[in-house]
Amino acid sequence: MEKIVSLAKRRGFVFQGSEIYGGFVGVYDYGPYGVELANNIKAAWWKAMVQEERNIVGLDSAIITHPRVWEASGHVGGFADPLVECKECNTRSRADHLLEEVGVFADEKMTAEEINTVFDENRTKIQCPKCGQKNFGEVKHFNLLVQSNLGNFSNDWTKEPTYLRGETCQGIYLNFKNVVDSSRVKVPFGIAQIGKAFRNEIAPRQYIFRKREFEQMEMQMFVKPTDAMELYETWRAKRWQYYLDLGFKEENLKWHQHENLVFYAKAAWDIEYKFPFGFKELEGIHARGDYDLTQHQQFSGKDLSYLDPITNERYVPHVVETSVGLDRTFLAVMTEFYDEDELGGEVRTVLRFPKALAPIKVAVFPLLKNKPELVAKAEEVYSMLAKVMRAEFDDNGNIGKRYRRQDEIGTPACVTIDFETLEGETKDTVTVRDRDTGAQERIAISELVAYLTRA
Repeated sequence: MEKIVSLAKRRGFVFQGSEIYGGFVGVYDYGPYGVELANNIKAAWWKAMVQEERNIVGLDSAIITHPRVWEASGHVGGFADPLVECKECNTRSRADHLLEEVGVFADEKMTAEEINTVFDENRTKIQCPKCGQKNFGEVKHFNLLVQSNLGNFSNDWTKEPTYLRGETCQGIYLNFKNVVDSSRVKVPFGIAQIGKAFRNEIAPRQYIFRKREFEQMEMQMFVKPTDAMELYETWRAKRWQYYLDLGFKEENLKWHQHENLVFYAKAAWDIEYKFPFGFKELEGIHARGDYDLTQHQQFSGKDLSYLDPITNERYVPHVVETSVGLDRTFLAVMTEFYDEDELGGEVRTVLRFPKALAPIKVAVFPLLKNKPELVAKAEEVYSMLAKVMRAEFDDNGNIGKRYRRQDEIGTPACVTIDFETLEGETKDTVTVRDRDTGAQERIAISELVAYLTRA
């Protein structure tokens, strides 16, 4: 984990949020290569969920919604984590996480009474993560919604509260009827969305795995009630295969079934990934019943039922949800494709990203930066490639250092313009070096695009 965090900072993947002011806990910024990787992860997800699916459409709903949305969804009254405070140093922690560290399971959906009982039974084992003492207060539930004063001009935040969204799916439910009325979708159909969500996490930890400002990639499939569980199993299989298709090793993935379900859920399974700190949730696949549309129908007074155009049957659709965090996927990708090996007698660090995810697809080098004819030709090749893929021009340092730098950011291929490019039988050819093997091939410039974009 330390190696990944160090590499991410050194090579411009991830920075601590507000670092020059000492940082802000649970908030991170993506740097130049990080934003490219994040965008590629989102593009891969969108391709699988929208582009390749005939019955799924996209959406980008607002971050701030009418406050009644969060009352209807249950977030105002029940969106909480169990908080406990150390009486010695006043550090606040999540009680379920402290219990987990001593091998005791506690679900965040437990009532305050239930989790206090479990916590009291294990107080002699639990230490404060900051001071090491075992002197804790009572476990209390703390609401995670982040409140805003948008549209509130009274200077009293208790009046007309608004919230930053705690999850992106609510915007999908709000637009269910709009999508049905404005497009040709028919049940079963899905709505996919990528967007920011906010939670006032008690104790953000494990780097970008748990953040206060994060990004979700979610799809809500609206289905006929009698077809929900069959479609649920279909999506479980699809989402598992998605990670294998990205290049994840199957032994680094596993299923976890939720046994303590919320009252409206029909089923809930997580795909867990083997992060450096152990197997943890990467993606959740949930059968949510008709709770979401029913709640918004009740609170808004609007009819959110669906009229089947074939059977003339009217019903409130059930929801099958797939929900994955961009940031957790980012960390999983960094972990999965991080490698160290020996090449040319030297130990190197290399990120073996699949081409689709690599932040930079190709780097272009002039062999020497002080030879204008090489630099000019390299710039010409770079301009050609940059029109069709994310390319980088690099003339800083010797070729060996440039190769190592590109290995560390996961660039699949490096193109070198040398003197053979300019004259003789090899004129208008370049050397292409493969990231994974270090092997080099001589390729005609006219064939470069086809060569670099091959499967």
